[in-house]
Amino acid sequence: MKVKGIVAEDFIQYKQPSMFISTCFCDWKCCREAGLDESVCQNSPLAQAESMEIDNEKIYDMFVSNPITQVIVIGGLEPMIQINEVIELIDFFRKNGEDCPFIIYTGYYPQEIPKEILRLKEYKNIVVKYGRFIPDQESHYDSILGVNLASPNQYAEVIS
Repeated sequence: MKVKGIVAEDFIQYKQPSMFISTCFCDWKCCREAGLDESVCQNSPLAQAESMEIDNEKIYDMFVSNPITQVIVIGGLEPMIQINEVIELIDFFRKNGEDCPFIIYTGYYPQEIPKEILRLKEYKNIVVKYGRFIPDQESHYDSILGVNLASPNQYAEVIS
């Protein structure tokens, strides 16, 4: 899988200890819709970072050998742009007997990505966080993720 980075133990994105995988691409829809330059995005520095190819087996081994992490969170930029690689990673985990939750942070809304959601629903334990970041909004607690989200239009849904 092509990634910008992997945080072996993350305690910010989900209510349980997670491995956080940063994807490589973004279409900057949040900035465009808000009339902002991409440089103001919190992920702008991440977009400038070097991408690296990490074998799914290596990601799997990193995860299962860590007794702390219980969940995989995929986000950072826009995972739906790399949906094929995301699906391949989930598939690798499932075929190797690992049914941990996968949490996917997307800036899209469900009606914008129906085909991607259908593909993800083929696997169990999948949660998707939907919605654009909208600047200067009040954060709110999402009970599914167990964390605060930056904008009131953002929400998580258990899809399988």
